[in-house]
Amino acid sequence: MPPNPATYDTASETAADPGTLDGMERLWTPAWIARHVAMVVLVVGFLGLGWWQVTRAAEGNALSFGYAIEWPVFAGFVVFVWWREVRHTLRRRRAEGPSPAPSAAAGPEPAAATPAVRRPVRVNRVPAASASGAEDGELVDYNRYLSWLNANPGARPGDYPG
Repeated sequence: MPPNPATYDTASETAADPGTLDGMERLWTPAWIARHVAMVVLVVGFLGLGWWQVTRAAEGNALSFGYAIEWPVFAGFVVFVWWREVRHTLRRRRAEGPSPAPSAAAGPEPAAATPAVRRPVRVNRVPAASASGAEDGELVDYNRYLSWLNANPGARPGDYPG
């Protein structure tokens, strides 16, 4: 029976789309398999602890009523975080788009144009002249020290020669 065109999602059948197996392969890396296993272990463990608290509460332990609610909430939170990370990974791949195949005519790829972390820009500033015209000796020494630190960015304050 052919699918109903009004409800059929043709976008999920394109290659490398998150709805296909090609799009899901990034969720089967060793790191993601470890995340999937951790999620299942935590959810089963938390639900088991919740059931244990239910049985203790049925035996008359009043404090266990709170824990009987708390453990399933923890399990739900684990599922929520896992689902959010899966969706984030799928959306990131969709936003990047399909990577074009490198052409042989283009030659080697250039190095990355922009580094991931950029250093701040240094601006040399001229110290303002004092209003009174006469400068304090300690202020002159301190300004000389700051100028030396600015000229030697890798140096430590203990390296100052003066």
